[in-house]
Parts: sequence; C-alpha cells; structure tokens
Amino acid sequence: MTAKEMKAARLYRAGEPLAIESIPVPVPDVDEVLVEVAACGLCGTDIHLAVDGDIPVSRSPITLGHEAAGTVAALGEAVTDYAMGDRVALFPSATCGHCRFCLAGRESLCEKAQVYGMSRDGSLAQFVVAPAWTLVPVPETVSLDIAAVVTDGVATPFHALRSRGALKAGETVAIVGCGGLGTHAIMLARMMGAGFIVAIDVHDEARKRALELGADLAIDPMAEAKVGRTIRQHLGLGVDLALEFVGRADTVQTALSTLDTGGRCVVVGVGTEKPELPSLLSFVGREHSVIGSFGMDKRDIADLLALIARGRLDLGQSVSARYPLLEINEALGRLASKETGLVRLVIEPGR
Repeated sequence: MTAKEMKAARLYRAGEPLAIESIPVPVPDVDEVLVEVAACGLCGTDIHLAVDGDIPVSRSPITLGHEAAGTVAALGEAVTDYAMGDRVALFPSATCGHCRFCLAGRESLCEKAQVYGMSRDGSLAQFVVAPAWTLVPVPETVSLDIAAVVTDGVATPFHALRSRGALKAGETVAIVGCGGLGTHAIMLARMMGAGFIVAIDVHDEARKRALELGADLAIDPMAEAKVGRTIRQHLGLGVDLALEFVGRADTVQTALSTLDTGGRCVVVGVGTEKPELPSLLSFVGREHSVIGSFGMDKRDIADLLALIARGRLDLGQSVSARYPLLEINEALGRLASKETGLVRLVIEPGR
C-alpha cells in the first residue's frame, strides 16, 4: 500500500534553497500512473529554474525534477499497458498524446505539454504521477539511475544528432560545449559512425574527457582565435555537422565557423542572446543550414534504452555522483558552480 505522505523538494523562489517538505502522495487520474521515483537527474534547466530564475514556473511552490525513472506504484482505472512494479522512465513532460505533433511522434513539440518542474509537479520527490502514454519501459538490464539520465541528458543530443542533424556514417562533426549534453553527443556521434569528431570547450578537463570518450581533436576557443581555421588545418575542410550546446551568440558563431560547404549547424543550447548569420553571400552561396533542436521524442528514449540493454552504448561514466533527496541543495550548488568534471548528478529520493 502506498504511503499517504511523501518527501518532495519544493521551489518557492529562485535563488533560495529548495524546501524539503512532506506533501500528499499524488493520486493518479484514470489514465495516469503513479511512479515511485528511484532516480532523478539534474541538468542546466534546474539551475535556470532554482538558481538563476530566468525560466519561469507556472506556480509556487512547485516540485522540481524532469529527468526520472522508477517503478509503477499505482494505476489509474483505465490503464492497461502497465502493471504494479513495472520499471519505467518518464518522458520529461506530460504530453497530450493527441495533438498533430504527438500523433506524428514529435512529442518534443506537443502543443499542450506540461513540463515537470515547470508546469506541474516533478520528480524530485518520492512519487510522481504521469500520463500512461508518456512512460517508456526500462529493460531489466538497464539501471534506473542510467535510465533517468537517458530521458534528457542523453536523449537530447541523440535527437539533435539523429532527427535534426541527420548524421550519416563517415561524416565529420564538431561539438561546441562539452558539458553533460556535449559529452554524450561525442559518445553518440562515435557510436553512430562519425568519421572525425572535434570537441570545442574552454575547460581543460572537459577537453581531456572528450578525447577519452572518442573525440579526435579538442580545441580551446580561448587559445585558438580561429577555430574554423584550426579544424581546416587538420581536416583540409570544415565539418559536415556542428552542434552547439551552450546557448550563447558567440558559441553559435563558433559552430557556424566550423562548417564545410553544405554543412549543417544544429543549435541545442537555449538562451536569450541573438546570434547573427554570416553574410548572405557566404551563407547562401555555401548552402549552410541552421537548425533548432528542442528536447527529444519518446522514440529517442526507447531506442537509447534498447541500445544500452544490448551493450551497444556504455553510459557507465555518465553519473558523476548520487545524492539523497535531503542533499538536493548541495547537489544543485555543485552543478551551479559549473564544476567541469561533472557529467550528470542524480538524486535518489528513496534514500
């Protein structure tokens, strides 16, 4: 029998510590599932919400956490696809399931999506409710903390590489920003057959890690004034595909500077700055593409979990540290400090 009360990390005001409170366990609606949260990953969005305050929430207080996996603890009366105890990962938002984008398998663009921790209570709690159609089964051979990280930290760069960037085996790739998302982008690009991978980051440790995980060349943009020229000195040409994971105007410009004729630039980083295109003579004449990539689709999560289960993708180095829920503010502080050795931090609410 599920408890009536649970612990949750609640945001009252950005810049203040999250409050660990006892609140009622949510009751699933007829088409929802109650999930006992085993693991919830932290990412840059949580810093924007809880520390910087530059991403608004729909109400206060609200439970944060959008990167989660756990086990089914209760079922709405109309749910037939899951059973008690099933291992599941949550899509990072509660999608509607019937808009034009959901029907096309493009859940990242759902017209009525409610993001956990922004529009509805999230998974930095012992339990969370989710629409049944947004859950993804987790194979028995995949740990739930890795499954939690996959839902955003790995699925986002996978979506950018596969669905938006259309990476083909043998193509050359530049990754601008080698934090959690960029690190996974390097691993995935290598797995997908990239012929040459360039990692671009200002931090020594991030560049070192990039080379260890599959990058062929690592560049410090602070030391190399012309990043594109440096790449051309190694390859003879620019890259086929560049991905930007920082969200600043200057890093978008860096990504564009790396492109070969006909190259694609996929911008994943989110921010308020406004990057500029190159001169139209160059941009049009060289047929460059600039493509936005937002989040992931449900199939990205499912495919990644299958790849891990089959031994095709090893994320053993993806979880840098695990914390109990009571230490959430320590974990957020560590993430906000931009410690370069981190890939992903995971909160385990059951501890």
